[in-house]
Amino acid sequence: MVGCAKLHDYVGWDVTDEVLYATLALDADEEISNDLEEEIRSLQLDTAENNEMPSTEYAQPEEQKLDKMEEEGLSGGHSAEHVKQEEVELMDKMEEDVKGEIHTGSQSVQVEQRVKEREPAPVQIEDELMEENKKRHLNVVFIGHVDAGKSTTGGQILFLSGQVDDRTIQKYEKEAKDKSRESWYMAYIMDTNEEERVKGKTIEVGRAHFETETTRFTILDAPGHKSYVPNMISGASQADIGVLVISARKGEFETGYERGGQTREHVQLAKTLGVSKLLVVVNKMDDPTVCWSKERYDEIEGKMIPFLKSSGYNVKKDVLFLPISGLLGSNMKTRVDKSVCSWWDGPCLFEALDAVEVPPRDPRGPFRLPIIDKFKDMGTVVMGKIESGSVRDGDALWVMPNKVQVKVIAVYCDENKVRVAGPGENVRIRVSGIEEDDILSGFVLSSIARPVPAVSEFVAQLQILELLENAIFTAGYKAVLHIHAVVEECEIIELLQQIDPKTRRPIKRKVLFVKNGAVVVCRIQVNNLICIEKFSEFAQLGRFTLRTEGKTVAVGKVTDLPSPASSSMA
Repeated sequence: MVGCAKLHDYVGWDVTDEVLYATLALDADEEISNDLEEEIRSLQLDTAENNEMPSTEYAQPEEQKLDKMEEEGLSGGHSAEHVKQEEVELMDKMEEDVKGEIHTGSQSVQVEQRVKEREPAPVQIEDELMEENKKRHLNVVFIGHVDAGKSTTGGQILFLSGQVDDRTIQKYEKEAKDKSRESWYMAYIMDTNEEERVKGKTIEVGRAHFETETTRFTILDAPGHKSYVPNMISGASQADIGVLVISARKGEFETGYERGGQTREHVQLAKTLGVSKLLVVVNKMDDPTVCWSKERYDEIEGKMIPFLKSSGYNVKKDVLFLPISGLLGSNMKTRVDKSVCSWWDGPCLFEALDAVEVPPRDPRGPFRLPIIDKFKDMGTVVMGKIESGSVRDGDALWVMPNKVQVKVIAVYCDENKVRVAGPGENVRIRVSGIEEDDILSGFVLSSIARPVPAVSEFVAQLQILELLENAIFTAGYKAVLHIHAVVEECEIIELLQQIDPKTRRPIKRKVLFVKNGAVVVCRIQVNNLICIEKFSEFAQLGRFTLRTEGKTVAVGKVTDLPSPASSSMA
């Protein structure tokens, strides 16, 4: 409490009880005065025994200021009376602070809450994060058409980085052979449930960890089948960089790239969901129909570059192509041998991943963690990626949109318990103060001082991709909204204005409906409160997609939110 912290400082100085009581009695009622008297007596006993000033977590900066003042004063030859005078002046300033903060019982609680929300000094946070994790951390999502080799490539990475031993690989080889699927054994490392292994299709987002000399990576293995695109969206929304896996086998690249193929949709979704850097790995180069052919590699690169540009990627700065064999591990941890591929002079996959630069993240920002999953384990545990700020044991946070206050009991990164975790980390946080049943995917763990907005209506700018046949995009259009971990039905309430895609300026005429390729500003409504931010202020929680009947029809960004005081927009 502020009152207690400042009283601690009083007791360390030679101040009489009468001065203290007179100061506090100015604005405190009778009940608070009694409580303060008991606090003073207990503190005086401690002071008499230890003959030193007690300290608390929040009083520490003021103590350090006083110690420094005393050292400078005494070392500079000042008299004891001079030091005493400075102490009295500082005490008077603190008395005014107490008068301004301690008024009534309810206000004291608010003061205490504000103190709890004080964050450590910025330098302290960054130092703790550096001490906790010497290496940077990146989330890598593997995307691409079904059967391109995403799970096999992810499994090979784990094997090459020492996360899986030979005995486990032999076990998977035998299991795959028994199912007459000999080439699937590497995928079994990532595809852990029986349904995925039987079908040979990833269903849920696989998650694993590996390290290089400079970076800790979290692999997010997204499903490629169109039936599981919502799961892919969940994985891509947590990623910093993407690895687009393309099969070089004759016929397979064409199937994924054609209209309706998942290569196209995955690229568009990845860009929309904030995956700004992309490694395009041309897989299965060892296939008999390819044999590390430069002509086939150049053909695929030539077709993909225009499409990547049209999807918003800067191909020169943000995209890198490289050939690999996920099954054999060629050009992954070490560069491919010249006897196998004489024409490739670029990096291997591990080198390319290590070289990726992502924008720095602010560990001092307001805390934001969209919850992707929750379970019970000696309390309530929530999972997600920290999008902003830092978290440590003992922090008080809100679960939004319900505004339930919780206390952080423990923080885990990569299965290890840590004291503090910063932005970009995939964490599990054990909290107290809420039951597991009261949390849903898409809820956000938020700082109390600057909570995430919770709304049921917002204004957004949409890019219409491809509507269903005979569908008209107008007021009343309904779709499923995907924004960070939120999946919610929504309705277009009003089309506000259409944007000219060439000039990027509003078209003056009133818009009643739009067609494919249009850019439109509209008002969107959802049934339940959701936690979102303006894209301009917090891009990770302000970008979204609209899907209907298993197809992505539009991508967009939040441009305006209702004011906190009103539920409807002006």
